[in-house]
Amino acid sequence: MKKILVANRGEIALRVMRTAKKMGISTVAVFSEADRNSPHVEFADEAVCIGEAPSSQSYLKGDKIIEVAKKLSVDGIHPGYGFLSENAEFAEEVERNNIVFIGPGSDSIRVMGSKLAAKEAVKKYDIPMVPGIDEAITDVDKAKDIAREIGFPILIKASAGGGGKGMRIVDNEEELPEQMDRAISEAVSAFGDGSVFIEKYIASPRHIEIQVLADKHGKVLHLFERECSVQRRHQKVVEEAPSVVLTPEIREAMGQAAIRVAKSCDYIGAGTVEFLVDDQLNFYFLEMNTRLQVEHPVTELITGVDLVEQQIKIARGEKLSFGQDDLEINGHALELRVYAEDPLNDFLPSVGTLSTYKTPEGEGIRLDDGFEEGMEVPIYYDPMLSKLITYGKNREEAIQLMIDAIGDYNIEGIMTTLPFGKFVCEHEAFRTGKFDTHFVKNYYSSEKLTEENEQEAKLAALVGLKKYLEDRKLLRVAQN
Repeated sequence: MKKILVANRGEIALRVMRTAKKMGISTVAVFSEADRNSPHVEFADEAVCIGEAPSSQSYLKGDKIIEVAKKLSVDGIHPGYGFLSENAEFAEEVERNNIVFIGPGSDSIRVMGSKLAAKEAVKKYDIPMVPGIDEAITDVDKAKDIAREIGFPILIKASAGGGGKGMRIVDNEEELPEQMDRAISEAVSAFGDGSVFIEKYIASPRHIEIQVLADKHGKVLHLFERECSVQRRHQKVVEEAPSVVLTPEIREAMGQAAIRVAKSCDYIGAGTVEFLVDDQLNFYFLEMNTRLQVEHPVTELITGVDLVEQQIKIARGEKLSFGQDDLEINGHALELRVYAEDPLNDFLPSVGTLSTYKTPEGEGIRLDDGFEEGMEVPIYYDPMLSKLITYGKNREEAIQLMIDAIGDYNIEGIMTTLPFGKFVCEHEAFRTGKFDTHFVKNYYSSEKLTEENEQEAKLAALVGLKKYLEDRKLLRVAQN
């Protein structure tokens, strides 16, 4: 494999290209008009504009991307995450054109892309499942019967989707008809598929996922877990590895369950199996993400494994060069997704120009970034600016490093989630590990963040006043 096209943008495009360069592989960037001056375009050996700013006219144009790949004699296409990364038809079309898709086979993507199909696939592999039904329904009376059987509260979920869309928590039978209509309507709007299913709602869950790697020679390994429970609008914001609550025994049980999930769909490459974990540390299969995850750096830091490098090696037919017993957890890693969002205004997107953009650096700090000072933050794509990752010999050190690194950031021109990240890292519930997916709902509000900022401003003013008075005193002594 001598040349790879990265069918993505921003930090993940750069991330993939850096590993490719390290492996002696040349890279091709594709970009939209809005990204013409982006760092990933400059970094690549070759770059081609594939369309206008909206992703539907650029990064989602699979046929255009394949056309560019063929024209430039590309050997493989890496999809990154988002966009076409979990599009089975795109993966199929890439292979049909004699180009290697650096990811799983289209059948695996298709099976795990449907929550119902995924449940069906893992049934015979002894994977713990949340109580519920394994079929899509639209009939309210049938939904009521199922809900009575498994007990309220229940969760209505879109079969085809993710990111919290088409998802409704229902506490009692009276709410069911209205919430079911809303879930179906939202699922149709977001995914073009109104299929929903019902399962028992786990009241205080943690969201813990297991990283897997599978080669084309039958070897499947797990690379331990990532804790992803701090979320807003069902989207992860802070992730860490390892989880503070897992015992070695539960970690191994979850790892082996994840391996069985991968085997259930003949998985190839890097993938992530997601679980819900209740307050008794029972775990239940949630879904499988058939791509590289946004939060993959924390796994890389605690294992020393470059996941992108492994993806490329697996795609070109190489065997995994290490076994399960060769893998161990070293230290602790924490990741904050730095979004161009206003945490004081319900995390609404904040677009504009990065008039000042200074980033932290130093030992134990990794920044996966896709922006530079002076760039516009476009409205067309996910508002993530960068991923700030810290690594320490233990959790306390990684958290303190994160707080310090957040303080070393200097961004002007837009609002970001940096203050929220600091709020999380300094909160007692997070520091003690006693939190779940309701962290934001239970502990965070814009008022609390404003109050914290005001306290810090007062403290800074007092420190400044004290220094000013001390300096005046020294000046008087010097003059005398």
